[in-house]
Amino acid sequence: MKVELAYGDGQLSVDMPDGVTDVIVPAGKPATRPPAELLAGALTGPVAGPSLRDLVRPGQRVAISICDGTRPQPRRLVLAAILEHLSGVVEPADVVVLVATGTHRANTQEELEEMLGADLVRRLRIVSHDARDPAQLDFVGELGNAVPVWLNREWTEADVRITTGLVEPHFFAGFSGGPKMVAPGLAGLETVLVLHDAAHIAHPLARWGVTDGNPVHEDVCAIAAATDVTFSLDVVMNNDHEMVAAFGGELFAMHSAACAMVRASAMQAVEAPYDVVVTSNSGYPLDQNLYQAVKGMSAGAEIVKPGGLIVCASECRDGFPDHGLYRELLFSHESPAELLKSIQTSPTTQADQWQVQIQAQVQAKATVALYSSYLADDDVRRAHLEPVRDISALVNRTVAEAGAGASVCVLPEGPRTVPYLVPEMRH
Repeated sequence: MKVELAYGDGQLSVDMPDGVTDVIVPAGKPATRPPAELLAGALTGPVAGPSLRDLVRPGQRVAISICDGTRPQPRRLVLAAILEHLSGVVEPADVVVLVATGTHRANTQEELEEMLGADLVRRLRIVSHDARDPAQLDFVGELGNAVPVWLNREWTEADVRITTGLVEPHFFAGFSGGPKMVAPGLAGLETVLVLHDAAHIAHPLARWGVTDGNPVHEDVCAIAAATDVTFSLDVVMNNDHEMVAAFGGELFAMHSAACAMVRASAMQAVEAPYDVVVTSNSGYPLDQNLYQAVKGMSAGAEIVKPGGLIVCASECRDGFPDHGLYRELLFSHESPAELLKSIQTSPTTQADQWQVQIQAQVQAKATVALYSSYLADDDVRRAHLEPVRDISALVNRTVAEAGAGASVCVLPEGPRTVPYLVPEMRH
């Protein structure tokens, strides 16, 4: 049984054992309307509230947050639609585009031109948010569950604040897009460290597709609500990175509608856990480093049997990556169990520890093997993962050793499809 996994800019072909393998993909729909039409409709006919044009006056300073290079957001199309919608009201000189990096690295000039197009990069002022630069930040106050909130000053001082995002299931915030384009996207490091501390990440409702009672989602929403977002525009994409829907208007109503659509297409129920789960990390740009690949592992962990095997295919052309503390933290202890204990007992939070914590939680449940074209086997082992060069051989061998009744599930699109066991519900 041949299955194509999303991998890098293309596909990775694997042979899975016949008769015992299930393949789960999003129940997405094809793109039936041009993106410009979808975006114009979201701007002029929002889910809730006035159109964007009715909210903006000439001469106002406009800040627009966009996803960074780890997300396949159609930024060029989104920004072009907003500029067209506001033509005659707002001049490009009045606009600042804020790349909502959170704690990720800034995108290079080459990456920005790839993300936005050279013309928009020339016409607009583009600022990559730096969570570690105090000069960029304003203190907003303590919000949510006593979260000290520092946000990008370009955002807080703007007259008009517009979030733009891509809505997909998220492994501890429930869904991406919406309020996350304010925090952690434009938040200071101190804020992110609290939003992503060990208690938040370990909470049983901080998981894929869950918003009700999710402490991460609730604190993120509290921060966004306090910053008076003027208008929000989120899109939904299919497996081919084509835009299938756009939602605009008041932040929370818009995001709720987008999440409902994504939940129906991307959250797939299964009746029983599997001995082996093979997952991708959705291909580029999400599979560009090991840090992001934890999402694919986490999706697989939703339906793997305790003691089972998760095989994750992630290209990792950007390495661990080099920036941040993820690799350093992974290498700091001899086992996932020791990492988890250290994180849970430490009185402080370090940058990137949330990704290490989730990886360790996954590894407390199952063995995790990694297929990567860029990471050396020794580095993979130091990251407490098993390097694999032949996914098909590993899976077939594991199934043979498990004996009669062994089962395999493949998630070709990785965390674009988040499976869950039938008794569980997602809200």
